[in-house]
Amino acid sequence: MSAPILEAEDLRYDYPGGAAALQGLDLRVERGRRLALLGANGCGKTTLLLHLNGTLRPRAGALRLDGRPASYDRRALADWRGRVGLVLQEPDDQLFSATVYQDVSFGPLNQGLSASRAHVRVMEALSAMDISHLAERPTHLLSFGQKKRAAIAGVLAMGPELLILDEPDAGLDGQGIVQLRRALDALQVQGATLVFATHDVDLAYAWADEVAILVDGRLLRQGDPAEILGDPELLAAAGLAMPVLLRLAGALCRTQSWPEGRAPRTAEALIVLLSDQAAEAERLRI
Repeated sequence: MSAPILEAEDLRYDYPGGAAALQGLDLRVERGRRLALLGANGCGKTTLLLHLNGTLRPRAGALRLDGRPASYDRRALADWRGRVGLVLQEPDDQLFSATVYQDVSFGPLNQGLSASRAHVRVMEALSAMDISHLAERPTHLLSFGQKKRAAIAGVLAMGPELLILDEPDAGLDGQGIVQLRRALDALQVQGATLVFATHDVDLAYAWADEVAILVDGRLLRQGDPAEILGDPELLAAAGLAMPVLLRLAGALCRTQSWPEGRAPRTAEALIVLLSDQAAEAERLRI
């Protein structure tokens, strides 16, 4: 197994007032993969994300970036946040400039890039999020989905290796989710590592390369989506439901109409499989 791009070991963090948020949490983020963080409200997902880019500092434990211990001095934090970008759940918490172009250019200019180099970064980020046509649009006139993509573009323009997203599909309609996933898929193809926190077990099952289950500020388990999200006892302990496709696969297995092998990861794959089964059954009757 290759060294992770980012690793958390025995993280501990308390909210003001003493309530424990992270209680000895461990996590590995493998380079070039999509990792979904799953858990009920209050399990520590957002708190963990804020540790992964240095926004919060743990009371105890360690964070390592490319195997090296994290440092919290000003220069080290600037480098860390340039490599690990964080996109908040609410885009209005990140958009503050008059236009989309101005907002997306803030990060690279703040990194010390020249205006010409920053312009290239901005246009690349807008193109990646398919919002180049919105460059001069006032941010307050954007739809919610457009704001989400503009917020992501603002982080992308800083050139991060790892992109962290808090509930990326929250508030988006079906088409908005498809567009966002398509854009994030393209980023991964280009080498980006993605970590996203979500309540949506179906999204995690369909899209993540790996999932991590959090309960009460601890990592319950991390690994293959089908294996973990197909474990009813584990899901019950975390207060999560099994993905619909895995439930359907279980029902089909009980009717002896399901072929051996892994369950489909998407509805489209399930439809193709069922269509193939129907065609084969029809062929055998002829």
